[in-house]
Amino acid sequence: MAATVDGTAVAQRVRADMPRVRSELETLVRIPSVSHPGHDPRHVKRSAEETRRILEAAGMRTRILQHGDGGPAAVGWIDPPAGAPTVLLYAHHDVQPTGPRELWHSDPFEPLEKDGRLYGRGTSDDKCGVAIHAAAIRAWGGRPPIGVIVFVEGEEEWLSPSLVPLLEANQKDLSCDAVVLADSGMWRAGHPALTTSLRGVVSCDIEVRTLDHAVHSGEFGGVVPDAITVLARTLAKLHDDRGNVAVPGIAKGPADPLDLTEEELRRQTGLRPGARLIGDGGMTERMWTRPAISILGIDSPRIEGSTNQLVPSARARVSMRIPPGQEGSAAQRALIDHLRASVPWGAEVTITPRSKGQPFKVDTSGPAYAAMRRAMRETWGREPAMMGSGGSIPFVFDFARLFPKASILLTGAGDPTSNAHSEDESVSLDDLEKSCVAEALFLGYLAAK
Repeated sequence: MAATVDGTAVAQRVRADMPRVRSELETLVRIPSVSHPGHDPRHVKRSAEETRRILEAAGMRTRILQHGDGGPAAVGWIDPPAGAPTVLLYAHHDVQPTGPRELWHSDPFEPLEKDGRLYGRGTSDDKCGVAIHAAAIRAWGGRPPIGVIVFVEGEEEWLSPSLVPLLEANQKDLSCDAVVLADSGMWRAGHPALTTSLRGVVSCDIEVRTLDHAVHSGEFGGVVPDAITVLARTLAKLHDDRGNVAVPGIAKGPADPLDLTEEELRRQTGLRPGARLIGDGGMTERMWTRPAISILGIDSPRIEGSTNQLVPSARARVSMRIPPGQEGSAAQRALIDHLRASVPWGAEVTITPRSKGQPFKVDTSGPAYAAMRRAMRETWGREPAMMGSGGSIPFVFDFARLFPKASILLTGAGDPTSNAHSEDESVSLDDLEKSCVAEALFLGYLAAK
C-alpha cells in the first residue's frame, strides 16, 4: 500500500498550492488575535472564524467549539475510510502580544517577505500550523487515506485555561490514534526535527515589604532597608555563582548534544559578545533536561519619576522551567520555599503561586513515528533530529491523559531564528513548503501501517 504514495506527485501538488498556502497564512497574520487579557477578544473570534473557513474550504466539516468564556477553537473532521486510523492535527490561532512596536522592523500584523522568510506575528507560532494542516489535506484532494481531525485552539498563548474541559466535553468526537502537535519546531532552518521532550513550567509572584510607606532616603538610608534592595538580594539567591539553579531537589538529567556549538547558539540568540553562558553541563542539557529560572517582570518605581525615597514594597514574577522527571507541584513548592528562606533582614514577604505545567517525555515507538520520520527524511533529504525542547506545552500532558492510546508527535516549521514571542517573528518559506509536503506524506504512510 505504501507504493501508492507518490512522493513526487505530492510535492508537486503542494508546490502548485503554495500561493494559496501563503495567502491563507497572511490572512491569518493580519488578524491581531492576541489572547492575553486586556486585548480585544473580537480579534480572537475573527481568527477562529477565518480558521474554520480555511478548514472548510480544504474539504472538512467544521464547527467552532468553546467552553464558557474561553478562547474559541476551530475544529474540522474528515471521516476515515473503513479500517483506517485517525490522526488529530493540532495548532493554535492566537498569538503573543507584540511587545514594543518600535523594536519591530515592519508592522507585526502586515506580512512581509524578506530573504526567503515571511515576517509577522504568528507566522511561526503558530498560524503556520493552520496553513500546514490545510495544505496537507488539499494535497490529497480533500480525501486523505486516513481520518483527519484538525483542532485549532484560541488561547494557547494564555496557558489554555479552558482547553482541558473543552477536550473532555468533546472527547468522543476527538478520538484518534495519533496526535500531531504543530507547535514545536525545526532543529535549525533546513533541518527538520521531532521533539521528544518538553520542560514544564511553574511560576509565582513574590512581594517584599519593609515599610508602611516611603520615607526620605537621605534621612533614614543606611538604617532602614528599601524593598527593591531586599527583592534584588532575594532573587540573586535563585542561582549560584556559575548560573546554576540553586533551588534544591529539582530533577536533572543528560541530553544528546547533537551538533550545537556555542558559536551557533550565540548567533541564534543574539548573545552580546562579552556575555558568558551560564550553568554547568552540555548546552542542550542546560536547555532541555535541567531547570532554568527567569525573572519575567518586576513592579517597582520607574527610573523616570523616581525620587529620593526608600521604596516600601516591590514585586517580581519568577518562572522556573522544570525537566522531565520532575513533578510540577513539588517543584512549585520548592521554588516558593527557597524564595521565602532567601528574604534578608526580616522583610515581610507574600508569595502567590501562579502557573503550573507538567513536563513531558515522548514515546517515540510505533507506526506514527515511523511514518513521520520517513516523511521528513524523504522531504528534506536528511534524518530528522530527535531533539528536546526547553519550552513548555503543558497541555501535551492532558492530550496524553485523555487519549492514552494515541501516539504524540511534536513538529513545527519554525526554527531557532524565528523569534517566536519576540519582535520580527518569521518563518522560512522553504521550510513551510517542506512541512506541508512532509505532513501530507505522513498521512499516506500512516495509512499503510
